[in-house]
Amino acid sequence: MAAHSAVLSMSKIFNPFWGGRFGNTVKVFGTTLTSHRNRSSRNGDNIPPPAKYGGRHTVTLIPGDGIGPDLLNHVREVFRFSCVPVDFEVVHVNSADESEDDINNAIMAIRRNGVALKGNIETIHTMAPSVKSRNNLLRTNLDLYANVMHCQSLPAVQTRHKNIDIMIIRENTEGEYSSLEHESVSGVVECLKIITRTNSLRIADYAFKLAREKGRSRVTAVHKANIMKLGDGLFLQCCREVASGYPDITFDSMIVDNTTMQLVSKPQQFDVMVMPNLYGNVVSNVCAGLVGGPGLVPGANYGLNYAVFETATRNTGKSIAGKNIANPTAMLLAGCMMLDHLKLYDYATMIRNAILSTMNETRLHTADIGGQGTTSEVVQSIMRNIQSKGPLISER
Repeated sequence: MAAHSAVLSMSKIFNPFWGGRFGNTVKVFGTTLTSHRNRSSRNGDNIPPPAKYGGRHTVTLIPGDGIGPDLLNHVREVFRFSCVPVDFEVVHVNSADESEDDINNAIMAIRRNGVALKGNIETIHTMAPSVKSRNNLLRTNLDLYANVMHCQSLPAVQTRHKNIDIMIIRENTEGEYSSLEHESVSGVVECLKIITRTNSLRIADYAFKLAREKGRSRVTAVHKANIMKLGDGLFLQCCREVASGYPDITFDSMIVDNTTMQLVSKPQQFDVMVMPNLYGNVVSNVCAGLVGGPGLVPGANYGLNYAVFETATRNTGKSIAGKNIANPTAMLLAGCMMLDHLKLYDYATMIRNAILSTMNETRLHTADIGGQGTTSEVVQSIMRNIQSKGPLISER
């Protein structure tokens, strides 16, 4: 069964970043919602289009570990129910295998299809140092330099802070995640933090462009340049250079340790935040916790040619795998972000509104946000919401 495409009730369209991308804007709940007209590519006009055969898109699907396979099965269930014109090419990656053949197969599939939806792949820290993180290999090989997440308060989720609306832009391929470390002598390990001018400039430019396109007014660079004067100093200098080209957007900076304190005391002060890789990992998890936890927030990884969508916090949820209690919201919303990327805007809006209606109106919640619903019950409620809107007549 499919869903309704006509202009859906504005009261149900809650998160503008989860919604479609750039274009004409209207205000909803004090934030910006973009229209679907006159879209242009975020990364330029010369990007090869995602794989599309006979009117259907082919997307690489990587189940990952922990709750990933279960949640992605639910995404496929909702997509089938909604008649979404997407076919998945499933590629399994074994996190316990020291060979890189499986992740290379996944990377090849993403190069072929242009787009992927994935669960998190466990990085087993007890394995040999030569075994690199599968997630990291995927991001660096595809040059997915920008990780983007949007943390926004949901009215039906009880949290300490209200009215949070923060966009986090994280450099995704360098920093401490460059995996350049060695033991120079026994008991002495050197771990290199790599920051380049090229990547710092493009992640800063990405943040400011996104801020302008989303109608945001302020960008904060997070750093530790007071100690790492060369590395983080270069990142901060690049942010300042880029900021000079955006006089309409206020720029400021904040040391990372102060940032975490400010986030948990007064998160409403932040608008768009841009930062190097490791700080982004920490800040993303803090912000997800502020709005209700990892089960609510989707994430995206963008490069010049490819895009990979996943939950915003990169944990596997291994302890609750197979128990039918995981929150499907973040993964389903990541699927909606992917549909927007594929320009399947009506399907994305329809599924997103059903998710948010279940969350905010039906108030069927899983245990992580204080409810008693199971994963499958939440998914069934979402599909009932989709069915209640009637058939999707057309897709622009």
